[in-house]
Amino acid sequence: MKKLTFTFISLFCFLLCISADTEKEIKAGIKHVTVYPDRAQLTHETTVEIPAGKTILKLSGLSPYIDAQSIQVKGLGDFMILSVNHQNNYLQNLEDSPEVKNIRSQIETLQLKVEDEKAAISVLKEKEAFLVANRAILVKETTFTLEQLRNVMDLYTSNMDQVTTSVLKKNRLIKDYEKQISALQKQISDRIGKQQLPSGEISVSVSSDKPLSGKLDFAYVVTNAGWYPSYDIRVDDITKPVNIFYKANVFQNTGVAWKDVKLSFSNATPWIAGNVPELNPWFIDFYNPSPRILIRGAASGAKRSEAPVMMDKDVAAEAFALAEAVPVNVVKQVGETTITFDVALPYSIASDGKVQTIEIQRTATPAEYKYVTVPKMSPLAYLTGNITNWAEQSLQSGEATLYFENTFVGKSYLDVNQLKDTLTLSLGTDNSILVKREKRKDFTTKRVLGANKTEAFSFLMTIRNNKANQIKITLQDQIPISSNSGITVEALELSGGKHNSQTGEIKWDLEIKPQETKQIVLTYSVRYPKDKTVILE
Repeated sequence: MKKLTFTFISLFCFLLCISADTEKEIKAGIKHVTVYPDRAQLTHETTVEIPAGKTILKLSGLSPYIDAQSIQVKGLGDFMILSVNHQNNYLQNLEDSPEVKNIRSQIETLQLKVEDEKAAISVLKEKEAFLVANRAILVKETTFTLEQLRNVMDLYTSNMDQVTTSVLKKNRLIKDYEKQISALQKQISDRIGKQQLPSGEISVSVSSDKPLSGKLDFAYVVTNAGWYPSYDIRVDDITKPVNIFYKANVFQNTGVAWKDVKLSFSNATPWIAGNVPELNPWFIDFYNPSPRILIRGAASGAKRSEAPVMMDKDVAAEAFALAEAVPVNVVKQVGETTITFDVALPYSIASDGKVQTIEIQRTATPAEYKYVTVPKMSPLAYLTGNITNWAEQSLQSGEATLYFENTFVGKSYLDVNQLKDTLTLSLGTDNSILVKREKRKDFTTKRVLGANKTEAFSFLMTIRNNKANQIKITLQDQIPISSNSGITVEALELSGGKHNSQTGEIKWDLEIKPQETKQIVLTYSVRYPKDKTVILE
């Protein structure tokens, strides 16, 4: 009976082991990354050996920031995918980055040096104890002459001095090594935090009738990654096209380095719901304001405006004596709603949050160059480039660095969110064009006639072109707009300028030859009751 029971239990355990799914660890490197503005989609590929029956294939060492709803697994081969599961394994940490590994190596080297110095100090302490012990024996059991005693004491003193000095130096070295170790440990703490990141895992349950070799493709979306555009805008001469260097600034802090992967940059926003919004009934009623409660001593909520940030202009001129290097090959794919840039060469992006810049497009676009000056606000002439086919270049809004005649001239912002056929690029100021606005005192008057007071203002604007070629320049100024029927504003002299009565703006489109000076006169008057005050300056 006992033998039968033992046989039954053994058979049951054997059948239980057979029915249990086999678990197998697999490795799959990252092959392709599509980077979106604030996340990224990672793609893995691998070939696996699948035994007969049910098997759980586990891919670990992944980012802990995976969006579980975005996981896709595709199998190629004569097997069936039964289920896909995702979890973060807090018992298994991600591998340290190369930077952290290097810091740990430095710490280990310093710790070995500390051990060596402490061992040397122990030997010196033994030598010190030996000298002290032998001094007592010699003094107690030996009779010395004065000269012999002096020699023994000199030998003892020199040896003790050597031991004490060596111990002091080694203690100082140990203190310095421990200080360096503490700084490096703090650096590691800043890199990985108090706790290391857990390891993300994707488990795929598959079933096969026979052993075979198959292929698995994994795709999922992670956060803590993204890209944003920036531009270098270069104009060598206003007779030549404008060169726009489109750059992608990619960053990632997903916990896993992207090693030698193909990169794609997309402007898509797949996380925004694609459903068409619905309009609900809009009910209106009479407004009944609630009683206002006054609290004494309440502080004003007004905020002071912050001081403007000054841009550092101490930037060296950029010379292009040699031919420019050719950028990496990038293929642009334009879809119905999105644009994707596929980079041909593989890149490695460390998981450290640092920005890596990759040029993805370079274009030379014909532009109409024109200067704009607003002397009432600034005595400078600003160069602008107007591009008509800007929508074909698939640009996005972003910061632009400006270069004119191979010299850095400042920074601007490329704004493509405008409902106009022409995109205007601000290309900085040109010191070769002099602009001046001064009041004509003889034509600026105040007089009272009856119940009204009339003030007249007159300005002379001078523009000189010191360049070697003819320029087009738009001069902008303004006259005030009356918001009261008792105030009358009249334009007396505009020198051919176009006056917008709705905004008060006046424009002059001028063409100025090399070394030519043009002058524009603006005169206007304001009439209002003499017992009233109007601030006009």
